[in-house]
Amino acid sequence: MKFSTLFTFASTAALTLAAPTTPASVLSKRADFCGQWDNQVQGPYTIYNNLWGRDQATSGSQCTGVDGLSGSTLKWHTKWAWAGGAGHVKSYANVVTKITQKAISSITSLPSTWTWNYTGSNIVANVAYDIFTGATATGSAQYEVMIWLAALGGAGPISSTGSAIATVTVAGKQFKLYKGPNGQMTVFSFVAVSPINSFNGNLNEFLVYLRGNQGLPGSQILQSVGAGSEPFSGSNAVLTTTAYTLSEK
Repeated sequence: MKFSTLFTFASTAALTLAAPTTPASVLSKRADFCGQWDNQVQGPYTIYNNLWGRDQATSGSQCTGVDGLSGSTLKWHTKWAWAGGAGHVKSYANVVTKITQKAISSITSLPSTWTWNYTGSNIVANVAYDIFTGATATGSAQYEVMIWLAALGGAGPISSTGSAIATVTVAGKQFKLYKGPNGQMTVFSFVAVSPINSFNGNLNEFLVYLRGNQGLPGSQILQSVGAGSEPFSGSNAVLTTTAYTLSEK
């Protein structure tokens, strides 16, 4: 979620349903929220505005909103414009799903679907899952695993060298894998070779790959799984998610 500048080309207020006659599994559109740390809880999902890097910008703003929840399928969006602070991420509006925090070696599956689109001008941003693991459920994260479904406008991941350490096929898609430090964490970033606007796959496959090929310890505890966008710069930008699901098995 938080980027260093090593290689950059680029966190609960629960809502109740408005109408008591509406089934608990169906939620209509809600007003956008624009505060730096504003969030909303809907079912198993917490939607964050999370403008953690806004002070790096010379100007800009961002608002996020929930468009609907039907069963386990969430619709949401975020709108932003950021200028200045080249090479610095300004925010990570994202959805975090309630999960059981357990050793990644004991996870069978993390199935997820995500259908999205981006509009705007001069967008430099990613669209990415962000997974954190640590030695304990609540301690400091030791590993960050990012899965970039898109790198827009020259956005690039943390990297010690500026080059991919491998090109791999995971969940049926091809990615370039980067590795680098972010504070005390080791960051692995899978960057899709071409944008994946509709993802349907098992995120555990990425963890299994890292355990088998890059030394990620199976004893690490899965702390959180987010899905959203890290913008660097752009204007009139709107990321719209028309369908998002994630579960744990």
